[in-house]
Amino acid sequence: MSVTATEPKPNLALDGAASAIASARRATVAARYAANSLTVEWRSLGELLSIEDEWRELAARALEPNVFYEPAFALEAAAVFGASAGAVLVWSGTAPRKLLGFFPARIETRRYGVKLPVLVGWTHPYAPFGTPLVECEAAEPVIAAWLAHIADNTALPGIVLLPYVRPVSPFASELHTILQRGRIPAVDLNIHERAMLAPRGDRLLYVERTLGQHKHKEMRRLVRRLGDVGALLFTTTTEPEAVASAIEDFFELEVRGWKGEAGSAAVYHDYVRRFMKNAVIKLAAQGKAAINRIFIDGRAIAATITLRSDDTAWFWKIAYDESFAPYSPGVVLTLAVTEDLVEDATLERTDSCATANHPMINHIWRERLELADRLIGVRSSATFASVRQLERLRGLSASAAKSVRDWFHQ
Repeated sequence: MSVTATEPKPNLALDGAASAIASARRATVAARYAANSLTVEWRSLGELLSIEDEWRELAARALEPNVFYEPAFALEAAAVFGASAGAVLVWSGTAPRKLLGFFPARIETRRYGVKLPVLVGWTHPYAPFGTPLVECEAAEPVIAAWLAHIADNTALPGIVLLPYVRPVSPFASELHTILQRGRIPAVDLNIHERAMLAPRGDRLLYVERTLGQHKHKEMRRLVRRLGDVGALLFTTTTEPEAVASAIEDFFELEVRGWKGEAGSAAVYHDYVRRFMKNAVIKLAAQGKAAINRIFIDGRAIAATITLRSDDTAWFWKIAYDESFAPYSPGVVLTLAVTEDLVEDATLERTDSCATANHPMINHIWRERLELADRLIGVRSSATFASVRQLERLRGLSASAAKSVRDWFHQ
């Protein structure tokens, strides 16, 4: 029987009903958490251990996951990278109260070499993603309360810079609505892309499809060559006690690579090594960390660390023994990890955490994650136009410096 134009198809009607119910529920929850009923405060990162449980619960409900802002990771990182950082916390007005927003940042008084304060979202070399944790069912009032607090609190700079956020995302959409409504100036700067794994269609054929038949054949040949060297073993470690041992292999391998030559390997900096190990073990206890390794005759020759939060993973770290470079153990292990990730249907995307145009991962993961630094002029008296120009110049200088570094590493 044909369906007339005035008679909706059953599946469309169900989809529409589900959407209406979801919208009504979000509206009810948002009304419960009206912006003027929320409590907002600023705390240093060192004061956040007491709210770890509430913080962890918020991370599980966040509009967008960010493993680097979860307490297991952030509390350990704060001891190394958070000396001058804090967070704007948004709480519900209900009893008992709930943490609804976590916006970590650092007050930079001389970001451009002049006295011009900017509130910069807290990122660092080990945390290349800066989307705040926001209650998914009350995102709009929570974001509005965060901006209102900054506007009213003269102890905080009136200019906000959020590094490494997705310009097209649920958080960006909610933020845009509020900025438009309040006529608050904002601009995205330093827009760039990095490799991302987001398989579509037949996930099991992802590696073969993206590599191509010739390259896939070459990788199989490299695995066979590794097997000729000695007893070859691939492992995945997720249990906390085993992770504590496995990460030591990673540290040793890092020393045998370019970071060892440059003196930037974690083993040369006890505070970094301690932070990394503690953070990964704590995340492993929550099922959010995995270490993959390749062994030859019982000796690790390559290791990767992957972190996870909800439907997103981060291919955080990779290291390999440079003496095995002709066998490309880093590439071989990356492919093995990729196959594990694509088989996990609960994962929507995996962020490579790599630099833009990375020569290795870009040829394996073909999807791209667009990122930007979102600059917001919260207070009308803030010199938004001047900061925007200075930030653009800063970005150009950083790009030029990176090009020089890349040239010398060729």
